[in-house]
Amino acid sequence: MSRLGIPHLLDPDGFPLFSLKEINRLERPVKEAIYRQILPEPVFELFGIDRDTGCGTDGQRKITCICPEGLGLLRIEVRLDPADRDCVFFVEVADTPFRQIELSFCLINDPTSPRFNIDVDDHGRENCFGTLRRNLPEDLKAMQAGLSPNQVRRGLKLFSGFFQNFERFVDSLGVDIIVAEPLSYSNAIRYERYGFDYVTGKQLMMWINREFQPGGELFAKMDGSTPFRQPGMEKTVRGRSWAIHDGILPCPWDNVKIYKTVGKHAGIDTFPEKTF
Repeated sequence: MSRLGIPHLLDPDGFPLFSLKEINRLERPVKEAIYRQILPEPVFELFGIDRDTGCGTDGQRKITCICPEGLGLLRIEVRLDPADRDCVFFVEVADTPFRQIELSFCLINDPTSPRFNIDVDDHGRENCFGTLRRNLPEDLKAMQAGLSPNQVRRGLKLFSGFFQNFERFVDSLGVDIIVAEPLSYSNAIRYERYGFDYVTGKQLMMWINREFQPGGELFAKMDGSTPFRQPGMEKTVRGRSWAIHDGILPCPWDNVKIYKTVGKHAGIDTFPEKTF
């Protein structure tokens, strides 16, 4: 029974579909039309992309769906030009062995905003958005520009529209659970706002909030010893996230896993007094 009242997704012969792997068996035009429904409407409006074809006004394809037959994997890339370094929209999702859908990664970039090269180190080596090695000068510029860790550009504030579409899509497959692993503290807090709860990491999140309070272990480390540990930064989600990215925790930011029951808001808030 659909939790959101969404009709079950059917293939062209009228048979129900239950996973990405099943969708990926379909003819390419059919499965791409299904997957384009996940994109937030402003992506089409802002960049002049035809929803039915995925092409721009110049006739070039702007939307690429990587959805190989035989695998329960989907990657959607929206690029205004094939040569562009960054997508304006990127999402990767996958089936899990437990009949869940994993939201592996989602990026939404404003192509008109300045770019910060936090995704390569100072020798130009790829570093998985700063998770392997850091590019401190670029990190600092990104932070000063109001970005969060792992952001190369300002966003377009379209995640809400995307997630609404995505949750409806998951519901149409008869799947109840969305799982994810937040890349940073700020990601985790934002996912809480969309109704996620924790599989693992909730106690860590609560400990972080407690220890960033006056007198706490993390509060004491906000001593100005680096640009990312300035006094007062602990009062905001972004400030805390940069301090954590800077290594302020006694353990790595790892093993934080979250889930959302489709159609249900978990009501979790590990930073009640937050501002972003």
